[in-house]
Amino acid sequence: MLVFIAKRLLWMIPSLFAVSFLAFVLIQLPPGDYVTTYIATLAASNEVIDQNTAAQLRERFGLDDPMLVQYFKWIWGIVSRGDFGISFEWQQPVSGLIWERIALTLVLALSTLIATWAIALPIGVFSAVRKYSIGDYFFTAFTFLGLAIPSFLLALVLMYIAAVEFGQDVGGLFSSEFETAPWSFAKILDLFSHIWLPVIILAVSSTASLIRVMRANMLDELPKPYVTTARAKGLSEFRLLVKYPLRIALNPFISTIAWLLPNLISGSVVVAIVLNLPTAAPLLLQALMAQDMYLAGAFVLLICALTLIGSLISDILLALVDPRIRLE
Repeated sequence: MLVFIAKRLLWMIPSLFAVSFLAFVLIQLPPGDYVTTYIATLAASNEVIDQNTAAQLRERFGLDDPMLVQYFKWIWGIVSRGDFGISFEWQQPVSGLIWERIALTLVLALSTLIATWAIALPIGVFSAVRKYSIGDYFFTAFTFLGLAIPSFLLALVLMYIAAVEFGQDVGGLFSSEFETAPWSFAKILDLFSHIWLPVIILAVSSTASLIRVMRANMLDELPKPYVTTARAKGLSEFRLLVKYPLRIALNPFISTIAWLLPNLISGSVVVAIVLNLPTAAPLLLQALMAQDMYLAGAFVLLICALTLIGSLISDILLALVDPRIRLE
């Protein structure tokens, strides 16, 4: 296993370089550059920039250099100094912008994950053990509804109910007085008083899909001979389920770690915009639309790194949980 981990870690290095180059190229494929987008934005406000000013801006941002020169300057700054560059649009270091959003994104993602697993795991097991019961039909209907309702539509409905019926402050993760305030115990409590709405919205579809997966996996495992043998030896039903079929059926839950980490950045863009959440996804979308290549490239590179790390963690945990999974 140590050899396997070492090989995977070594392969991450060329993978990250390859993805960083492809991302840098793809971000610059659309016509124009950041200055072109900036001029178009000003033109919409009846402001005009002459050609000399545009040329000065391109020289200032280094956009008049060949693409390969721009890439190697950027990647060398990352490798040698950990410097992701300066965001054109925000005129701030990219690393500061990213980590400011990642912290809140991580809190939201972990809260959603805990809620999803806490609901999906017991319901999936119940639906499999009580197959074709009234409870199974009820939860099946719930999962179909959860999968069918678009997240942004659910967000709008729940925002209306929370604001009109319960007088809740919806939108964002903080009240107005805590948005720019330093971190304190009161700010943390305010965060948890707002985070329940996006957690419910984001958890519904993933919970519904995992319930179906857990039910299907448990139904595959329950008729197998090892379960019959364990039951014949006198194991209690609860201990039997937890010790044998549930352990095998957990594989899809563990596999979700592979996409959970990159989903911290790229996931739920529409919901984040609807709810006005200060997370990473809206910032990534804004950077792509503005052709802010250093900010967008840093996000794409981080998504790739998190995908590789998540896949490695998922593979290690699967090998620990399921004895059938081995390198041989």
